[in-house]
Amino acid sequence: MNARHQKIIQLVNDKGSVSVNELSHLTGVSEVTIRQDLTALERENYLKRVHGSAIAMDLEDVGVRMNTRFPLKKTLAEYAASQVKDGESVFIEGGSTNALLARSLADNPSITLVTVSHYIAQLLKNARCEVIVLGGLYQKGSESVVGPLTRLCIQHVHFQKAFIGVDGWHKDTGFTGRNMMRSDVVCALLDKGIEAIALTDSSKFGIIHPYPLSTENHGFRHVITDSQLPADALKCMQEQGIQVDQVTDAAAIA
Repeated sequence: MNARHQKIIQLVNDKGSVSVNELSHLTGVSEVTIRQDLTALERENYLKRVHGSAIAMDLEDVGVRMNTRFPLKKTLAEYAASQVKDGESVFIEGGSTNALLARSLADNPSITLVTVSHYIAQLLKNARCEVIVLGGLYQKGSESVVGPLTRLCIQHVHFQKAFIGVDGWHKDTGFTGRNMMRSDVVCALLDKGIEAIALTDSSKFGIIHPYPLSTENHGFRHVITDSQLPADALKCMQEQGIQVDQVTDAAAIA
């Protein structure tokens, strides 16, 4: 996949629907070339073509989202993996960057990974690390489990850190999610009061979704993101006592 294809996937996923004319303008190539690109990307299930436009696939599909801004997400995942110590038990909630984090930790036999994501569990089928998959109601789109049984499992399993994907952050709302049941799982994790780390690229900042990712007594105290984080978001989180690690990788961000 070339850089233009990655840019097209990112634009379509960000906007939901983008016309061929707009994609041509934003990428600097002809509409004929864009149509050829869209045909190739649709064949690989990265997007759908409709008359004169491209539309996003199901945004819950982790495999599709993993290929959006892949180099950057891989850089973030590798940095997050460096924060895990030998012998730790670590919860990995779900999402594309977290899936890459799980892959980065897979060959460490001293680590136990706990997850609600069957997508991540499948990635780890040949891993040397221990893997615990929690139970619950299976969401086919996200390939994760949710609901009261998942909450109960979270209460009875112990771990030192939790890496959590987020869908949005805004100074007026804090961290938010777009799926009610998955957001409830995150709140159950935060209720444990352990080190909860938001692992996300900077495109999520400034976006508001319906469901808060916080509880009355607990919220995120650590964020790992990239160096394109808006300055006002960085300042706001630091004023709230949140540790923000910005990973710099110019090649990945470009």
